[in-house]
This record gives sequence, structure tokens and C-alpha cells, in this order.
Amino acid sequence: MSDPRAPDPRAPDPRAPDSRAPDAPLLLVAHGSRSDAADRVVREIARAAREQLDGADVRVAYVDVRTPTVADAVAGLRADGLDGAVVLPAFLASGYHVRTDLPAQLAEAGADPSRFVVTSALGPDRLLAEAALARLRDAGLRAGDAVVLAAAGSSDPAALAEVRTAGRLLGTLLGRRVRVGFAATAAPRIDALVDGLRRAGEERIAVASWLLAPGVFHDRIVAAGADVVGAPLGAQQDVVRAVLARYDAGVAAGAAAA
Repeated sequence: MSDPRAPDPRAPDPRAPDSRAPDAPLLLVAHGSRSDAADRVVREIARAAREQLDGADVRVAYVDVRTPTVADAVAGLRADGLDGAVVLPAFLASGYHVRTDLPAQLAEAGADPSRFVVTSALGPDRLLAEAALARLRDAGLRAGDAVVLAAAGSSDPAALAEVRTAGRLLGTLLGRRVRVGFAATAAPRIDALVDGLRRAGEERIAVASWLLAPGVFHDRIVAAGADVVGAPLGAQQDVVRAVLARYDAGVAAGAAAA
């Protein structure tokens, strides 16, 4: 079954030249990492979205580890006379940070839910599966490779189910089975999965990274011993398209609640 949140490929491009002007700022909220490379990727996505939205106000915040915090971002918007935004969780599954931390941090900042509209998480999404496949092909995917989708992992069963949905989306694009492994927390661990496939006689193993940015989790994926490892999704065009689709949904939800 396809993900109902995935944009219809037959629909007109919402960023066509005659598209309407943006209705609200976009606050892109990521997990946060000590890696400057990860921060650069999030900001590249924000910059690309800003360009596609004709220079709209697009800002970045983090729920953990790094600043600006969500509270910082809300305060900054208000200081600029903007008491509201579309809040987009830049996560590839709706785990604890999306369902608990982000709403709590918005509430603590005094953000009115009718003005600060939170969209669904960025993933899973067919567009992101397209981006993961593009990275894997760039890395050297071959027709006969056993394919694995590797994610960070979570203790949240719902988040793990969403990663498996992403695996099915990738499998549909490839026309073959895609197994799912995790860098931490959940099973099967990516290194054990790769080892098991080798023992089962697979000659070549290709791993698609279900991560937005480089960091410790991607390092673990690379170290798992696969023949081919795709780069993190980064600020590819399909990732930005998914951001814009979430933004449009948030604008529509805000208008309906007004």
C-alpha cells in the first residue's frame, strides 16, 4: 500500500511560475547534531526551500544538542513580528522527538497551536525513497545486488513501522525486495543484517542510507561491510520537493483552522 502522505506524481507542480505567494514562515525543525556537516545539510535544505518559495522566511531550529532551539526560533519569529509559522519536523519517521519533544517545546515557548501549525514528519515519503535510490545508484548499485535500507533506529514501534514503510516504497521503485536494518537501538542491526546476507550467499550488498545528513549513524552504516553504501539524502531536489509538499499542507491546515 502506498503512503497516503506521498504527493501524487500526476498533480501539478505546486511551485509552478504562477504559484501563489507563501502564506507563512517555514520553521524546519531537525534533531540536532554535534556534526557541523549535519548542520550544513539542514541549512542547505532550508536555503533550497527558501529559493523555491520565492524568498519566503525559512528558519531552522533543533529539538536537541544544537541551537537555535525551538524556543529560540519562536522568540525570533515574534521579535520580527511573526507570531506563527508552519513547523515541519525534518525527521524521517515520527518517533518520540516528533510526537512528544517538539509539541512540548512549542508549548513551553507559548506557541499557539492554531498559529504554529505542525505538519507530519518529512518521512516516510515516496519522494524521499526516490532520493535514497538516486544516492544508491550514484554509489554504484547493480541489478543483482541485495538491497538494504538502513536507518538510525528508534525504541518507538510506530517509528520503526514507518521506516519499514520506507523500505517498501524503495522496494516498489526497484521492483525487488528491500530489507531494513538499523544503526542503533532497533533490530536487526545493520552490521548483523549485512553479515547474514553474506552467509546466505549474496555476492554483493547495497545499502541505501535513510538519513538526512552524515554523522555517527551514517559512519556505522558505512562500517557494516556492504559493497555499496549510498550517501545520506542531503538537499537533493526530491527532498526539497517533499519539504514544499509538507509546507503546502501546513498552510492549508492553518487556513482551515483560522
